[in-house]
Amino acid sequence: MFGISPLGWVHTIGSLPAIPLAAYMLIKHGRIVPRSRAGLAYFVFMLIGALTVFLVAHQAVSPVIGAATLVLLLAGYGVGYVAALGRARVYLETVLLSLTVFLLMVPTVSETLRRVPDGHPIVTDPESPLLKGALGLIGVTLVVGVIAQIIHLRRSGNRLARGASAGSTQAPKA
Repeated sequence: MFGISPLGWVHTIGSLPAIPLAAYMLIKHGRIVPRSRAGLAYFVFMLIGALTVFLVAHQAVSPVIGAATLVLLLAGYGVGYVAALGRARVYLETVLLSLTVFLLMVPTVSETLRRVPDGHPIVTDPESPLLKGALGLIGVTLVVGVIAQIIHLRRSGNRLARGASAGSTQAPKA
């Protein structure tokens, strides 16, 4: 079904839960919150997707997206523990993890448009204006979203600065 191999289904089903988890955290917290239950689940599902892409990818860019996702994911989850960065930790964490959402959504939208409905996909040409428009919209959403996140973080800076200076990396449980 949809021209997906059994290993491709492991990749798809393994990474798919990251989408609603990201949406939940972005709506509730305005960012991916790595040290929360939802953040931990997001990490696991993103890791599954990023690692399995190397086994199922057919496009030359796919391993690059997978590697970039892994680097950004690990950096995004690790930067919060680098006390020397002070208040910059939360900004870096937010931007890095927002980039992982972007890298999740690009192939998700592309593959969905090129595979659904089964046998008669919405898009058959990688150069399709619809596909390019959808991917462009994701790019614009990333830029606008990151700017909004930074503005929000700056406005709530006193609360975040106290947490960062006290060495706290805890976030609200979600």
